[in-house]
Amino acid sequence: MGNAASALCKAQPRQHERPAYICCPVNNTAARIAIIGAGPAGLTAAYLLAKAGFHQVTVFEKHPTLVGGISRTESYQGFHFDIGGHRFFSKSKEVEALWTEILADELLERPRSSRIYYNQQFFAYPLVASEALLKLGLWETMRCIASYGWAKLRPNKAPANFEEWVANQFGWRLYSIFFKTYTEKVWGIPCTEISADWAAQRIKGLSLRTAISNALFPAKKGKDGDQLIKTLIDSFRYPRLGPGQMWQACRQKAEAMGVQVQMGTGIQALRYQAAAGWQLQTDAARWEGEYDYVISTAPIRQLVAGIENELPAATRQAAEALRYRDFLTVVLIVTERQKFSDNWIYIHDPSVKVGRIQNFKSWSPDMVPDASKACYGLEYFCFEGDGMWQSSDDELAELAIGEMEQIGLCQRADVHDWYIVRQSKAYPVYDAHYQEHIQQVRAGLQAMPGLILVGRNGMHKYNNQDHSMMTAMLAVENIKAGKELYNLWQVNQDAIYIESGERGAEAGGRMVPGSR
Repeated sequence: MGNAASALCKAQPRQHERPAYICCPVNNTAARIAIIGAGPAGLTAAYLLAKAGFHQVTVFEKHPTLVGGISRTESYQGFHFDIGGHRFFSKSKEVEALWTEILADELLERPRSSRIYYNQQFFAYPLVASEALLKLGLWETMRCIASYGWAKLRPNKAPANFEEWVANQFGWRLYSIFFKTYTEKVWGIPCTEISADWAAQRIKGLSLRTAISNALFPAKKGKDGDQLIKTLIDSFRYPRLGPGQMWQACRQKAEAMGVQVQMGTGIQALRYQAAAGWQLQTDAARWEGEYDYVISTAPIRQLVAGIENELPAATRQAAEALRYRDFLTVVLIVTERQKFSDNWIYIHDPSVKVGRIQNFKSWSPDMVPDASKACYGLEYFCFEGDGMWQSSDDELAELAIGEMEQIGLCQRADVHDWYIVRQSKAYPVYDAHYQEHIQQVRAGLQAMPGLILVGRNGMHKYNNQDHSMMTAMLAVENIKAGKELYNLWQVNQDAIYIESGERGAEAGGRMVPGSR
């Protein structure tokens, strides 16, 4: 990838006092750096630091064998499966170039295909106007249009939660059909308790008027045949054996340059001493150190609870108040009946508990070793410790098989085997007060020299893979410079970013340059 800084936006950094978290001089490649977590952010940071000449980098990963975090690839009986579904698509040239550099020819070009299941019917996603009209029926369609018109005539000028924001944009009827049930499945709380920020971030840029217009009229094309009106992406890249293949290759390349990756090593506590720097206590009760920097991708609630230094009580209370949503995947290995070819199907129907169904063969045929078989992943959103999470594997498999039969995607007799994966802290929750909690935590951690937060859980941002990577990329640039050139908290995290536009079109891409 060369010097990542050469591709950054050409903004001049703001002149101000050096932030507390920077503690090493410019170009001090002798700095000792600990990285908590071997997911996309942690391994991106490790790899780029090693390339930049830092030779004392250690990554601590609690999983005994697999790197990648939620972007890992699990396997069972030769079948490989993704944890959540990870498209490799970014507008950022730096991110796309890094993926190519790490995995090269092992990246496949895959078609995007997904649908919505609602009221015992399947709808194309994005919505096709003629199909929606036919399947919803004329009366329901007229109700949706009338509801949309009412929302535009009498908008809520200050929407305070997800429900109010979406109803404002699409009308109550469309909100109740295509947003409410799925969103509440994902988060486990009423839409009225979810921050309007979540809707603005994840749905921003979508317009009912534009969607209908694009469905009815073909997009204009330029002289070179490119669409002038950008719509949702129709293809993406994907590692032949799942996203974990990318991060295993990244780990190997980083280790070849001297990075140490300690697997099966969780971090229970950490402390800072001016004379010694940072020390980390592993779950084996052994203290590791001494480090000039700690790059953390650990959940903020867990990280703050483990800091032994004195912190404001308000900081600890704010971190403890942060919430997380967990989920589990029931993997079914079945006889291939070509029931669906989608990458995934969103299940908006309230009559079943499943939230989304993956078809791993559609992600990559090489993930399914037997051509006569299909491998499906049913995702159930839950809270760690609740009834769903505590259900036995047999109970979960029975639930999944029954719901696949109910939806019409599988027959019980076709199921050959199953496997369960539980994933804790998959999604940071955007409740009504999460922003206040994050601001309090950020303020309290300012006094912690050399502590840098990156990634999804590290920053409590429900982001895409390339966003996590970009926060790590900019953290490396800050460390190389010995000062804060880039404010990691300003990196773009909008979902529309990953859903539309042109691959690798922007130098800098995800980043928002300049310090705070």
